[in-house]
Amino acid sequence: MNFGPLPSVGAAEVPSEGFVLDVREDDEWAAGHVEGALHIPMSDFVARFGELTEAMESIEDGGRVHVMCRVGGRSAQVTQYLVRQGIDAVNIDGGMQAWDGARRPMVSESGNPPFVL
Repeated sequence: MNFGPLPSVGAAEVPSEGFVLDVREDDEWAAGHVEGALHIPMSDFVARFGELTEAMESIEDGGRVHVMCRVGGRSAQVTQYLVRQGIDAVNIDGGMQAWDGARRPMVSESGNPPFVL
């Protein structure tokens, strides 16, 4: 069954108040991430899906979920899953590398300058 092309946006196109779901692993998240993003590693995603649906109740941008990983592969899989669940989800093309390249703001868990791991 084909669901059509995967919806995606460039890092520069994500609204500053957009809802970002980061599906990278804990060490990647700790090194640098989008402030205010929801972090659910892809490896835990199905078990923690309820955290996303709960967080989605506060989304202001029409309910759209912007899914992020390092370069876009894992987030593409999660985006596909969310779209199948009827959720308005888009993959962030190029992931955190593109985000960093677009000079979008990031924070780290350590207080050190954030970077993409």
